[in-house]
Amino acid sequence: MSLTICALATPNGVGALHIIRVSGPETFINVQKIFIGKSLSKTKGNSIVYGHIYDNKQLIDEVLVSVFKAPHSFTKEDSLEISTHGSPFIAQKVLNLLVKNGCSLAQPGEFTQRAYLNGQFDLAQAEAVADLIAADSAASHKIALDQLKGGFSKKLANLRDSLIHFASLVELELDFGEEDVTFADRDDLKTLILDLKSQIEPLIASFEQGNAIKEGIPIAIIGAPNTGKSTLLNALLEEEKAIVSNIAGTTRDIIEDIIFIEGRKFRLIDTAGIRETQDLVESLGIERSLIALEKASFSIFLYDNEENHDFLKNLKKDDENILWVQNKSDINSKKIRKKSLLIAAKTDLGITQLKQELLRLSNFKPTGDTTISNVRHLEHLNKSLEALEDVLSGLGRGITGDFLAQDIRLSLYHLGMIAGTISTDDLLKNIFGKFCIGK
Repeated sequence: MSLTICALATPNGVGALHIIRVSGPETFINVQKIFIGKSLSKTKGNSIVYGHIYDNKQLIDEVLVSVFKAPHSFTKEDSLEISTHGSPFIAQKVLNLLVKNGCSLAQPGEFTQRAYLNGQFDLAQAEAVADLIAADSAASHKIALDQLKGGFSKKLANLRDSLIHFASLVELELDFGEEDVTFADRDDLKTLILDLKSQIEPLIASFEQGNAIKEGIPIAIIGAPNTGKSTLLNALLEEEKAIVSNIAGTTRDIIEDIIFIEGRKFRLIDTAGIRETQDLVESLGIERSLIALEKASFSIFLYDNEENHDFLKNLKKDDENILWVQNKSDINSKKIRKKSLLIAAKTDLGITQLKQELLRLSNFKPTGDTTISNVRHLEHLNKSLEALEDVLSGLGRGITGDFLAQDIRLSLYHLGMIAGTISTDDLLKNIFGKFCIGK
């Protein structure tokens, strides 16, 4: 039996309520001990009943109870949700009564873990539940929703099914090792491995895009000292996040913040001005600026005169990942670079156009019909691909079936770890332990 509590409230707190969720084989029996109203066990599933919660003869609250009958519930168990009035005292009182009458408090993620263990969805879909809850942009919401619907899981299942067929044939050969028979045609196996590689590689390639969408697309603001990088950051954020000064070298460290533009999440990185300096602290800041430049998906190269524009041209970065922006155009509106964007960060001139350019730059080209954003998935896909490459290498060298079988099994293992076809207690504890109480 699991029990937990989640609070839902209107923005101003008026009409707030608490939802207490209960799931498990004794749900209706234990809740009925404190609920006076219609029989919960006889209530039709997917319906709501009205009643009262009592502590012996003392009335605690009037409530609505949503009833779900197994297997037609989130956990595929008998479950219900008790909607109480918004008093934390009432919610805690009901919670205590339930524990007193046979329930136990749920661990983080236990409801979703039960759903997974009961076959509601696989492990990749279970992780998508957490991503869906954490989604803070339209793009990250879409990725999580697509994964929850099972598109990625179906692709994994197809990959494993194809490989399992040949794995079984290779294993069969090992049983007849002394008779020198071949069940798994090596040319067909090679064709299969190449096909699997062609499906896994786009998934791996999609991670950079998926992770950027999930965590925020990193945009580094690069420039010489006093070109207005911190002023630009403040203008984009519409708040005084960074200290602005006429003194060169004010920014000594990386400053990051999040901005949403038309539902897309960006992680803006204000960096130290890049120049030659003997100042040890400033040098460390510049070093971090160059690291941020390499790691960013895109960069804003900010300049305000010919000299620091030419200086920026020497930095190593692909032109397609650079947005050239000429600041202080309210003072000098003559373009130094033909395709640059003119702005005046101090007066917000051109900031709207700059945001539109960031949207254009971040309009990623799709790498396939499925995008992954989970580091654990990436790790297992990489290891599965490595094992498949070892199979190809072994086929080229003509190695025996027992070594081929070992690499095939390893690839299958890592594909299975993603969907939870193969799992360990430690893995499940790590994944579901990151969920909030009540999920």
